[in-house]
Amino acid sequence: MTSSAQNPSNLDSALAHLADVVDQRRDAFKAGQADPKTSYTALLFSKGDDGILKKIGEEATEAVMAAKDARNANLAPEQQKLLVGEMADLWFHCLIALSQFGLRPEDVITELEHRLGTSGIEEKAARKAASRE
Repeated sequence: MTSSAQNPSNLDSALAHLADVVDQRRDAFKAGQADPKTSYTALLFSKGDDGILKKIGEEATEAVMAAKDARNANLAPEQQKLLVGEMADLWFHCLIALSQFGLRPEDVITELEHRLGTSGIEEKAARKAASRE
């Protein structure tokens, strides 16, 4: 599998590029220029919030199952490849959801950077406290 030493800016630019394509296809669908019968992305946008969010749930479940299979196979390369494929499906559908709600992967990256160096336990407790206010 890929080394973690890969340049983060490549990841940022790849996600931004994919988000640009998704946004363009969303706009084409809204303008009546993309047919849900011939474009998977248009099909997803045609299903609205509920359909898109349901698809994320399905893809997340498939990613979990692939991860369990990879672990049970002692991280055999073929099982890891399947896991990567399921994660790619999940990430793609998350990009669709971000686009549907007028957001970008850069928004998620900014939030992750904001959380960097903060204990996950502390961060979760702070969110709980803020939601009670």
